[in-house]
Amino acid sequence: MRKFAGVALLALALAACGGGPKFRAVSDTPVRIGPPYTVRGTTYTPAADPRYDALGYATWYGSESGSQTANGERFRPKWITGAHRTLALPSYVEVTSLDTGRRILVRINDRGPFGESARIIDLSKGAAELLGVRGKGKAAVRVRVVDPSERDRAALREGKEAKDLEPVSARPLANLQAQFARGVGPR
Repeated sequence: MRKFAGVALLALALAACGGGPKFRAVSDTPVRIGPPYTVRGTTYTPAADPRYDALGYATWYGSESGSQTANGERFRPKWITGAHRTLALPSYVEVTSLDTGRRILVRINDRGPFGESARIIDLSKGAAELLGVRGKGKAAVRVRVVDPSERDRAALREGKEAKDLEPVSARPLANLQAQFARGVGPR
């Protein structure tokens, strides 16, 4: 009987070691840059870029629920997160809808989008809903790196919304829309 109990305990211990991916705790440290990587023949070089400010398209993703993000965290579709090809992980960005001027803070913790170069960010389902672009599938946006307060960082790390940001007013929004239409923008 002892031999059987020992074998059973060993089997349980080994089973506990297997399992799925080991997820990293949601944290802002360490910041990960990572080496260059190639996806579908295109090489991307991650870098810390505190001046990043670009116009392009946002898409959203959510079917990867429970998968591991590029920085090792568990992907949670309802959280306000996003994916970017090269920004440090994590990074914080302000995403502005060029249709409405609505602005939100997003925590970047994953890599993507890959494919169409005009797509500059993939938003989680929660972020796309908060920005009001989930129904569009693809929406024109401005994405710029920001340094939010620790309170906003903490809220986003816990899967909650950061503080509400005032929408971009009509004149600056019209300027961003015109830049987007010409194919140029902040950078």
